[in-house]
Amino acid sequence: MERLIIEIEQEMINILNNMQMEKLHKVLVRKLQGLAFIDDGSNKKLDYEDVDYCNIFICAKRVEGCSEKSLKYYKSTIENMLKALNKPVKHITTEDLRLYLAEYYKSSNCSKVSIDNIRRILSTFFSWLEDENYVLKSPVRRIHKIRTGKIVKEIYTDEHLEIMRDNCQEIRDLAIIDLLNSTGIRVGELVRLNIEDINFNERECIVQGKGEKQRRVYFDAKTKIHLQNYLNSRIDDNKALFVSLLQPYNRLNVSGVEIRLRVLGRKLNINKLHPHKFRRTLATRAIDKGMPIEQVQHLLGHQKIDTTLQYAMVNQNNVKISHRRYIG
Repeated sequence: MERLIIEIEQEMINILNNMQMEKLHKVLVRKLQGLAFIDDGSNKKLDYEDVDYCNIFICAKRVEGCSEKSLKYYKSTIENMLKALNKPVKHITTEDLRLYLAEYYKSSNCSKVSIDNIRRILSTFFSWLEDENYVLKSPVRRIHKIRTGKIVKEIYTDEHLEIMRDNCQEIRDLAIIDLLNSTGIRVGELVRLNIEDINFNERECIVQGKGEKQRRVYFDAKTKIHLQNYLNSRIDDNKALFVSLLQPYNRLNVSGVEIRLRVLGRKLNINKLHPHKFRRTLATRAIDKGMPIEQVQHLLGHQKIDTTLQYAMVNQNNVKISHRRYIG
């Protein structure tokens, strides 16, 4: 009966308003309650069951400017859910999704953060279907954000940064560390930089962030000197800002930066030496020194200010000083 009601309501969704749809639902439930239905196999599947809603959604998000990396993650997450539930999109209920998330969490042994990421993607998918009038109401509406424990993530201290600089055997690696530290750019943005993107006079550069969005970031005098020294030492004609140390001097990729820093971290006994940690360090340092959060948001290229706040770790010593100043 529930499936029949859903199919009837889906046929009427573009004709009736919300109040009329609510009335229709009540009437159908009341009139069909207790009736038994026999499927004689003569009814064919409705056409909409053969529609690839996932692909339509991905195409729409691609037009909106989502990166291919994000689209790939969306697609795999949605397809895994559809495969597990094995039922038409329009018949998926809140209970189906709750059970799916619970089973996934139990079987995959992943974190609550990962489960909430899946919930968030499914919410985006079904909300889009609702906005486009493919479904009457998103079944994810009543599945609230999954509570996750807050972990205090580490940042680099001034001592860490000086130890890194003193132990860089390659001038390229020194320039990478300084640029990451002074700009807070993503490692993906770093490896996409070309020499022509750098304005040494103004100590700034244009980076291309998520969603093909460009923004201007700034670096300090120390970074300028190390970058110039590195570029003057190069003998190749590659337009990339950072290239491999060996011929044919190809553009450095993300994994190359990550591996290089990981090896340096092990050598210096610095816990979790990773390029993204420079980003969190910059946000924390900037807010700690009084930079308005909106400006930090712009530097990091965050669409939402809440994301910026998650990156910045408040200096506990400043909390103590402020407590004594304002509270006593």
